[in-house]
Amino acid sequence: MCRTFISSLVASALALAGGAQAAGQAVCRPRLTVTGVQSSEMIPPTLERKWTATVMVDASRCMANASGYFDLGITRLKENGYDVDFRVKLIWRAPSVKIGVDFWADEAVERYWIENVTSCVCAE
Repeated sequence: MCRTFISSLVASALALAGGAQAAGQAVCRPRLTVTGVQSSEMIPPTLERKWTATVMVDASRCMANASGYFDLGITRLKENGYDVDFRVKLIWRAPSVKIGVDFWADEAVERYWIENVTSCVCAE
């Protein structure tokens, strides 16, 4: 019983010490904006189309050479099927990132959004 109490006390102290270190660094988030959205013509022989865009990254609040992940959410329309929401995990890096997603000939992008942007260490 005493060993369990001491072990949990030591584990709690270590957790608090680690949390204090993490709290010492300020956390920022870059600002991501989708621009230059295009859909290509159908590409033979598969008849696929490529949806492309540029994600502009304003990481001016982050330390130099910062990068991280973000999710691009897309609502896909299908001519003879259900609309589907899905997400693609991508990497952000300043100043911009070119992205592309393949679709079949009978599919199109209805809308898109950015979510779950990882934070970066703030520039001081």
